[in-house]
Amino acid sequence: MLIPRPVLDGIVAGTVTVAFRRWTRPRVRPGTRMRTVVGLVEVVSVEEVGELTEADARAAGYRDLAALRKADTRAATMPEAVLYRITLRPAGADPRVALREDGALDAATRASIAARLQRWDTASHHGPWTAETLTLIARRPAVRAPELAAELGRETAPFKRDVRKLKELGLTESLPVGYRLSPRGRAYLDPG
Repeated sequence: MLIPRPVLDGIVAGTVTVAFRRWTRPRVRPGTRMRTVVGLVEVVSVEEVGELTEADARAAGYRDLAALRKADTRAATMPEAVLYRITLRPAGADPRVALREDGALDAATRASIAARLQRWDTASHHGPWTAETLTLIARRPAVRAPELAAELGRETAPFKRDVRKLKELGLTESLPVGYRLSPRGRAYLDPG
């Protein structure tokens, strides 16, 4: 579920508490926590909606019901879809932020990271990639993903998926353009 930045800011500020989506079936469940640029956002409830109200519009961050209805572009194109009210709340900081800032790697943590990277390398259809990708990002921070992928002779989309795996371990972080190694990633690459 994609949530625009102004809505995310409203969720954090407490001025937005719901979102509306038309789906053929619910795409999120209560308890789902989504990582966003403003931290974690939790789905509190998901319920079918009959009629929208002015209160619904205000809770979703719209000035009035007409604006909410205008934003519901799928109403005409997906007549079979059901309108759902998703109640949302802020759920704290993204745990990857603290993880990537932790550059103090003890032997057990280093071994755990190495084991995970080895599993990814072994399972990869295009061969070992983790060390090469980390080294490339260290050497070329803030470079667009297509350029980095091309340098490795890879397609952009699979390359970006692999970098997201490294981000899950706290080894990289996304920039407005490209990536860089996090303090944790630098500590892992340079144990000295």
